[in-house]
Amino acid sequence: MTELTPLQNLWLTEAVRLREEHAGPLDDLEANRLARAAGGDLAGRIQRRALWLAERDGLTAALRHWLQGARLAVLLMAALACITGAGMAFSALGNGLGPVNIFWALGTLLGLNLILLLSWAVGLVFAGEHGAALGRLWLWLSEKLARDAKAAQLPPALMLLLQRHRLNRWAIGTLVNGLWLLIMLSALIMLVLLMATRQYDFIWESTLLGADFFAALTDALTAVPHALGWSAPRVDMIRVGLDSDYNRALVRQAWAIWLVGAVLIYGVLPRLILMLLCRWRWNRGRARLHLDLNLPGYAQLRERLMPSSERLGINDAAPEHLHRVESAVGAEVSEGALLVAIELDEQRPWPPALPKGVSDAGILDSRESRHRLLEQLTRFPPARLAIACDPRRSPDRGSLALVAELARNAAATRVWLLQAPQGQALDAERLGDWHVALQRLELPFADCAPMGWLENGHD
Repeated sequence: MTELTPLQNLWLTEAVRLREEHAGPLDDLEANRLARAAGGDLAGRIQRRALWLAERDGLTAALRHWLQGARLAVLLMAALACITGAGMAFSALGNGLGPVNIFWALGTLLGLNLILLLSWAVGLVFAGEHGAALGRLWLWLSEKLARDAKAAQLPPALMLLLQRHRLNRWAIGTLVNGLWLLIMLSALIMLVLLMATRQYDFIWESTLLGADFFAALTDALTAVPHALGWSAPRVDMIRVGLDSDYNRALVRQAWAIWLVGAVLIYGVLPRLILMLLCRWRWNRGRARLHLDLNLPGYAQLRERLMPSSERLGINDAAPEHLHRVESAVGAEVSEGALLVAIELDEQRPWPPALPKGVSDAGILDSRESRHRLLEQLTRFPPARLAIACDPRRSPDRGSLALVAELARNAAATRVWLLQAPQGQALDAERLGDWHVALQRLELPFADCAPMGWLENGHD
């Protein structure tokens, strides 16, 4: 399975947020527990939660299908761009049976490209979030080629994520200018091939305009190519016609070189520069992408993913005595027995059969449940407390801090390290970590149910 990129992680996180915003909260108890167990800051936990939900609900597979469709859409659009460019060259030069109006050919090759380039640039500067038809076409094709109903949630999430960081303009700009670069390169290559295999005579014709106008226009268009060392037709070549005695082979060659240079400099190079600029801005912006934790969907997760026990030191370096258990509860003020579990899987049946006089405090998997139980223990401390833990999970500092806090509110405490469900095995190294951690806490522990101890005070 291919590892997801940071952008794809953020993309899936945003898709999950939008899904919950429109359809309501998802069943996320296990996702929250796994995110809390992994630790880290709030943004990292939100991403881990979202990625687990996306994997469970098929959204990760839908993303991979959508990306396959997106790549295929780009290939199809690139093929269409190459065909379009070749068609422009054929349209500009014709079949070679008649003379070619040089300025009509130039307008055919550059006119639409320059108009759309100016339109894109003006929209980028003044409209800010300018959307291009080619960009919308790519999104539409990507969705159709993905053939996954769940992939329909992904394009809106991507657009919102990019718009929030003003990156959509550079993503669309890279696509648009890249496709037009292919069009102009294809036109240029076909132009050279046609001129290399056919003989074209170039003329200028106009009912309203004279030779002086075309001479001035040619000089203006030649300024940049000439500065770059590109040869251009002289004024006397512009003024001559086909009926003159001027060297027609020399005229044909001069106009052909001028036309190729104009397409290269005014058609290919601007699109290449703009595509590289957009790509550079896209790469810079993508590296700075992050979650906006102020969004309502993310702000609501803070209480579930940053539990209160972490105030005891899950994120900061802790001294050796942080989790030491020093119970202040005396035998004379405590009574009864209590069994409590910490973050168990939903598949595990709970609670087990309890002897008479032993109460079940349920499963602690949220900040509210922890607060509620700790408040109860403060008012009514039990004489005996058994804490059930799943040793398949790592003994992170948050869990150990909670175990220590619970033990401080009971006269006597034992930890029950549960057996793995049928068909599964415990990781020996992780189980050893639990043994070491509980020994440091100076708490007795066992892998069998301490029911006799809970009921009678002895095994």
